[in-house]
Amino acid sequence: MTEAAELPPAPEVAREVFGDRFADAVRYAELLAEAGVQRGLIGPREVPRLWERHLLNCAVLSEVVPENVTVCDVGSGAGLPGIPLALVREDLKITLLEPLLRRTNFLAEVVELLGLDHVTVVRGRAEEVMGSLQPVHVVTARAVAPLDRLATWGIPLLRPYGEMLALKGDTAEEELKASATALSKLGAVETSILHVGEGVVDPLSTVVRVEVGESPGGVRFAAKRAKAARTGRTRRRR
Repeated sequence: MTEAAELPPAPEVAREVFGDRFADAVRYAELLAEAGVQRGLIGPREVPRLWERHLLNCAVLSEVVPENVTVCDVGSGAGLPGIPLALVREDLKITLLEPLLRRTNFLAEVVELLGLDHVTVVRGRAEEVMGSLQPVHVVTARAVAPLDRLATWGIPLLRPYGEMLALKGDTAEEELKASATALSKLGAVETSILHVGEGVVDPLSTVVRVEVGESPGGVRFAAKRAKAARTGRTRRRR
């Protein structure tokens, strides 16, 4: 049996990033290193680099998320980036969207344990929740899928003039170029690559921002949304 890797102490910069929620961030890191590994949510090799590669890498996404908005973290998995973002931004209303039961069970336990009242866990796939999930200002994602496929799931969940923020690695520029046509069809009006986390993480976290116009998801998804809205109104009248 392979000996479990040990979680290193939190770096000093984590105290600055998480502030009053630092103790909760430490508890979350411990949960990832213990239950997260035991349940197969993260690999044991990730434990020694949980702080730099995962918690802090995700927390700095807050630098580009507007204030007082709704957020849907698509394919949230073990809660990355949604939970670190929730720990540093209590002004946000965050939905952690994840299709797998073992992951949503873990997420629900973390949310309750850490007292994250502004976070909701929803089990389902992005394409299944349209109509039941209120459109959001911001969709976030990390290590879910290539950008073109991620966009087909995430962009239709946005409100008009919302944005998708995808944490990506070295392939960000290539993925953005390769996805240009698909993004345009999905209603994207502007794209950019941002680097966040100066003084916190090295290398900086890379974020692909996709901003949409008045029809997130394009014409086809506008029709789907309209149908879902009509169905919802009919159910409420009953």
